[in-house]
Amino acid sequence: MNDQAKKLRDIIKKRDVVVDGNFQPYNEARHEPRIIAVASGKGGVGKSNFTINLGLELINLGYRVTIIDADIGLANVDVILGVIPKYTLADVINGRKTLKEVMAKGPKGINLISGGSGLKELIDLTERELSPLVRDLDEVGQISDYILIDTGAGINSTVLSFVRAAEQTIVVTTPEPTSITDAYALIKNIATDNLNDIRLLINRVESENEAEEVFNKLNITSQRFLNTKLKKIGFLYDDNMVSKSVKMQKPFTLSYPDSTVSKGIKVIASSIVEKKEKDSYKAGGFKKFINKLVSGYKKDFINR
Repeated sequence: MNDQAKKLRDIIKKRDVVVDGNFQPYNEARHEPRIIAVASGKGGVGKSNFTINLGLELINLGYRVTIIDADIGLANVDVILGVIPKYTLADVINGRKTLKEVMAKGPKGINLISGGSGLKELIDLTERELSPLVRDLDEVGQISDYILIDTGAGINSTVLSFVRAAEQTIVVTTPEPTSITDAYALIKNIATDNLNDIRLLINRVESENEAEEVFNKLNITSQRFLNTKLKKIGFLYDDNMVSKSVKMQKPFTLSYPDSTVSKGIKVIASSIVEKKEKDSYKAGGFKKFINKLVSGYKKDFINR
């Protein structure tokens, strides 16, 4: 634990402090953002809460974070953050607003883009219509070290489009049998493509043993029937501070920073940061993501 804390202190020492107490990596502008999709087989498992609080903890560790709320029709990231965006990505696509006008600022300087119906419109755009928007969207990559995509719950074309385009997917489940079954169905759809890194988060557990049991159950089944070995990103205890923070419209890492669930988020964020520091980046990562998202891997129309 002490070694991990020292590593994080060394990481932060490399950065300069910016406004509002947020850290900015000293050379991160030369790097591509890490794009992580957060998905779940069913609703009500705490996916959006996890995404928001993970983003805030990554900011505490010195990174710039943008959340794209990709849950069409049921977007709730803004509600949990206590931020109500006036516009969505649809306003950008229709030419009414620029991306900067659509992007809302949340606590600690976290950026929020509400997708709304614009996500479906985005996927249906022609190459000619898309090109200006891609250049606009690329600004997100310039101001972000992490882009967290809160996808809709369940399995549909929009969810799968984002998951397949992202370099990593965190699948959120709980110990409930229906949640485990639906998580497996989602993993099955992702594993078939074998395109990205699948990590499993077990939420609302009563003990570490329970979390291990859920992970082992899904991992064994995935290896046996999908030939896919899952990776565990961590687990979070069931904590009533979460529901209290939702009622307050203030993320639990801000309202109850010393709670059990907040401490769990810190551990998960730290592991993600350590992995990011070790990895190398390929130029054009965010443009590649957008290209995958809108063209289904078939066309490479983004000029570098």
